Formats: sequence, C-alpha cells, structure tokens
Amino acid sequence: MTTESAQRKRQFGHRARLSLTPAQIRLMDNQAHAARTLWNCLHDWWAMLPKDKRALAAADQAIRQARKDIEWLGALPAQAAQAVLKTYFQAWRNCWDGRAEAPTFKARLRTVMSVDIPQGRDLNIIRVHRRWGMVNIPMIGRVRFRWTKDLPVGKRANSENRITGARLVKDALGWHIAFRVQTLESAPQPHQGPEVGIDVGVHLPLALSDGNHQDHTRPAGPPYGQAGRDKWLNPSEKVKLLGLERRAAQRKQHRGREEKISRRLQHTYDQIKQLRAKATRRAVDWQHKTTTNIAKQYGTVVVEQLNIKNMVKSARGTIEKPGRNVAHKSGLNRSISQEAWGRTIAMLTYKTAHHGGTLHKVPAPGTSQRCSACGFTTPGNREDRATFACKNPNCGWSGNADWNAARNVLHLYRTGHALIPAAGRAVVRRPRGVKPTTAR
Repeated sequence: MTTESAQRKRQFGHRARLSLTPAQIRLMDNQAHAARTLWNCLHDWWAMLPKDKRALAAADQAIRQARKDIEWLGALPAQAAQAVLKTYFQAWRNCWDGRAEAPTFKARLRTVMSVDIPQGRDLNIIRVHRRWGMVNIPMIGRVRFRWTKDLPVGKRANSENRITGARLVKDALGWHIAFRVQTLESAPQPHQGPEVGIDVGVHLPLALSDGNHQDHTRPAGPPYGQAGRDKWLNPSEKVKLLGLERRAAQRKQHRGREEKISRRLQHTYDQIKQLRAKATRRAVDWQHKTTTNIAKQYGTVVVEQLNIKNMVKSARGTIEKPGRNVAHKSGLNRSISQEAWGRTIAMLTYKTAHHGGTLHKVPAPGTSQRCSACGFTTPGNREDRATFACKNPNCGWSGNADWNAARNVLHLYRTGHALIPAAGRAVVRRPRGVKPTTAR
C-alpha cells in the first residue's frame, strides 16, 4: 500500500482527433483567426505604449474594448481572449529570463492555428462508447473526438485526477484537441535495469551499445523505404506525392509574380501537406513507441550532448569565402532535421524519469573516431559512413560505425565524463544586466 509521501502529481497532455461538421470547422477557423489577430493587436499595443504604461490590467481593458468595437473579434470566447493575453505576457517574461526570443508578429500563413480553453470544467467530457467521446467547446457546441486513452472524467474525476484545460490545434489533417491532464500517481521505484549508450544517426536512427539497435523497419505492413525525405510513406503514397508535386510545379508556371495563388494550386498544396503531415505523424509514433521501450528496459540511458542547431548550419559561406560541398551538406542537414534527434532525446528524458531511470549526457567530440575495443583515436578509423575499421595494427577491430560510437558513449559515462544529469531541459540564462534584443 502506497503512502501519501510516495505519491506525486503528474501533468501530461493527450491529443485526440476531432470529428467536425463543415459549419463547426468554419466557426473554429474564425476563433483561431480572431486569437491570432488579438495577439498581433497586443504586439502593436506593446510597441506603441511607453514602458511605464505596459501593465496587465491596461492590456486587459484594451482587449475588452477591442472585442466590443470589432464585431468579428467576438467570435473568440472571453476566456480564450484572456488566455492570449496571459500567453503574450508570459512570452515576454521568458524573453527577459533568457529562455526564449522576443515575441513577434504572427503571420497568417506561417502560424499554427490554435485556440486555448483554460478551464477544464467547461469541457463536460463524456465517453460515448469504446471509440468515441464527446466534448463541449465554447461557442461551438458538442463535438465528437477519438477516444484513444482513458481520461479522468465522470466518477473518476476528483481534485487530484482531472482535466485542467485543453487547446484546439489545427494541422494539415484537421482540427485536434490537446487535453491537459493532472493525475496523482505513486512515485516510481529506482529502475534496476542495465546501462546503455545511444548514438543517434541518419542511416541508423538509434544505435545502442548492446547491439539492440532501433531502426525504422517494421516487421509487418507495407514495405516502407529507408532513404529519402518521404521514408514514412508507403509506395502508393509516394507515387501520389510525386504526382502532386509535378502538378503543383506545372500550375505554378502559369502564375505571375504578383498574382494570387489559384484555388486549384492551393488545393494541390493542401494535398501535399496532408501527405507530409501523415508521414510526420508516423515518425512521431515510432519515436514514442521506441523511446518508451528503451525507458522500460534500461535503468541508465547515456546520450551525447549535441548542439543540433550548429550541426545543421549551411555550408554556403560568403562571397569572399564560399563553402564547399554545399549540396551535400544541405542534404545532410535535411536528413538530420527529419530524424528529429532533439525530440527523441526530450522523449527519453521524461520517459526515463517516469519509469524510475536516469538519463545522462556525455561530451560528443571523438566518439565516432575512437575505437571502442582498444581506445585508439584517429580520423582514419572511419572508412565510410557506415563502417568503422581500427587502424591500430595491434587491434584491427571493425564493425558498424554507429555501434562503435554508442559503445564509446557508454565508456565515457563509466569513466566519469558525464555532464549534469538531464532531469529537465537545460536553460542558458542571460546574465543579469544584459538586455535582450528588444528592451524591456
């Protein structure tokens, strides 16, 4: 029997697909555009007012007046408008603390459409049957959503286990609702599983030091490809995507420089986005399942401390000093971005903690050039991308290059070269007295 001290609060999100009618889609689109416009109005209001008059109460009064004067801003519920205000001020606090850049203008075509529902009691969630549930969305009505996870609703909901709010998000596949769930659960016991080093790569996504590598191949289903930017699409979807890209290129040729995009071209772009979004969803699903299995199996997970932002910088250079192998580097940058190493490490961080394990980071330099068998380090050990061959005449070990790097990662941890344990996201704070790019 668990005691009160052995329990802890857990907050997590759960995303579900909504089933909307065309009329409900139009209403939700109007709410999202009103929320984006309200953000932009706040941004302009912030820039025009003097520093001593930028206060939360004054902004709240300005929002109330704007919703009265501008009729279509009334499509956004009052609580959602308050959430926009709080989010904007929190964005500035994050900027001042050095956690993020200054908030900017939200463009219509480059901004994710979303609406916040801050109060969980307004949702009135019920489960209809095994596959579907019903949720109440302010100023929209009752909407069905896909039930894929047991939620604390009805008799199961209490002060400790409940849904605190939600957020409506739209992507290329339609509208979704992301619930904010708070539960009280027993604290996990320390994981007694083995230690493992992980090397992230492009050809082999996750190489493990014990040889239990995690690849994109699937034991059943369609033959998914292992190369290219659309490796998560099956052959028929790849053929469809290629035809859509050709059709878009042909229709784009007949469009003038200043002309608006035609409806046919926009429809083709939407179809391409849907296929790309489907591929992204499959990739995230693979990441979730793989990282969950690793967190359950291993007690200590060791990864490299990678600066991915610097790794994907362009090799184009300048006019005075042009870069070399620019096209090759561009392809490598795309492959690194599509593997989403940062998202994989973030998943491993909170999942290992949830199962009682720990995640550590070690310095990355030298892990791909050092022989894991004898310790001999030289750039010549890497014959190609996939093969490692030790040049030490007394060793001669050879094997998969990513596996060798994973073994070196675990060796660094065992020899005491681990950095601060990644219990949470590392934050580089701006020194006190140093102002951000936009002054407070």
